[in-house]
Amino acid sequence: MIVDVLNQKGEKVEQIKLPDEIFNLKINPDLIHQVVVCQMANRRQGTAHTKTRSEVSGGGRKPWAQKGLGRARHGSIRSPIWRHGGVAHGPRKERIWKKKIPKKMRRKALFMVLSGKLKDKELIVLDKLELKEPKTKEMAKILENLKIKGKSAIICLPKLEKNVILAARNIPKVETIEARNLNCLDLLNFKYVLLPKESIEVIKKTFLK
Repeated sequence: MIVDVLNQKGEKVEQIKLPDEIFNLKINPDLIHQVVVCQMANRRQGTAHTKTRSEVSGGGRKPWAQKGLGRARHGSIRSPIWRHGGVAHGPRKERIWKKKIPKKMRRKALFMVLSGKLKDKELIVLDKLELKEPKTKEMAKILENLKIKGKSAIICLPKLEKNVILAARNIPKVETIEARNLNCLDLLNFKYVLLPKESIEVIKKTFLK
């Protein structure tokens, strides 16, 4: 796969060949869906919790006599059908949401998403991405030069670049991530992927073993 490499001004500076084993795979939507569902499940906090009738305070005595008053029989004011009573079938924090998925499947799905981004012309390869100062204005100018200002984009950094992270964090719909931490869910949450050339080597080193 031959792609154009742009500089920070949006000008074409060269062409490079991307590795086919990462950027030229046939898309399998079922596999991508399976991996994304697994990732979303693993990110769930699972802190939602309701009390059952045995955990709600009060309700130790029978509210009124079983017979003779003409009212419906009740044994406790903490029954789920009573106001302020326990909750039946509510969410419980004991539930474990985590799912396991093989590493090979995760990697394959990641490569498929990258391949899809490239085929849809939503992957932009840069010769480098450097900022002398952490200024949001400069980052916004780069996005404008690349004609993606105002659109959602994720910037894949080859290493921890504090200036780029600080400059991008106040721009709506723009996020940064280190190339070694790439995953399907984060890539699919954004339309465009900005990929400096150095990040391609990091991806190869991290995921192609």
